[in-house]
Amino acid sequence: MAFSVNDIRSALKFGGTRNTLFNVQMTSPGYLGGSQADQKMVFTARAAELPESTLGTIQVGYFGRKIKLAGDRVFAPWTTTVINDEDFLIRNNVESWMASINGHQGNLLSAPAVNVNYKSTAIVTQYAKNGTALRTYQFNGIFPVAVSAIQLNWDQTDTIEEFQIQWDYDFWTVVAGTTGDGGTLT
Repeated sequence: MAFSVNDIRSALKFGGTRNTLFNVQMTSPGYLGGSQADQKMVFTARAAELPESTLGTIQVGYFGRKIKLAGDRVFAPWTTTVINDEDFLIRNNVESWMASINGHQGNLLSAPAVNVNYKSTAIVTQYAKNGTALRTYQFNGIFPVAVSAIQLNWDQTDTIEEFQIQWDYDFWTVVAGTTGDGGTLT
């Protein structure tokens, strides 16, 4: 097959998806009163990921040969990078969320977080260049498991602080968009 620019053009008839056209919407547990932080997350989540999809493999041996069978679905942790504002609103909300799951001193789950009330939902939406939602993933049963350090440094100028949040969740689904359902059958 000879190389042709027209082949590339026809394969990318929409011009390719831009990784900058997305937003993250968080819903923290109601007992935290984090609605302001949730609203701010839409504007300060600087980086995120569309979720990974992985099926495990089961190897079955027989007379020295192995066959592979499909195993269980695995949901990898999800990471967001957040721009920190001087109100520390999002970081404080996430730290409070984590403290309600397991306290710093008492190693206990706080009363409002019992019965897995600490789990919530989040969505990440990828947009087309015309503003149409291409795909929206919803993370169900999500909760924060790690908040990264914020590097303080006298030599860094003309930058804004940011930090990462690692989330675990029960499962994700494709809930909207123009590109199909991603095989998220029940």
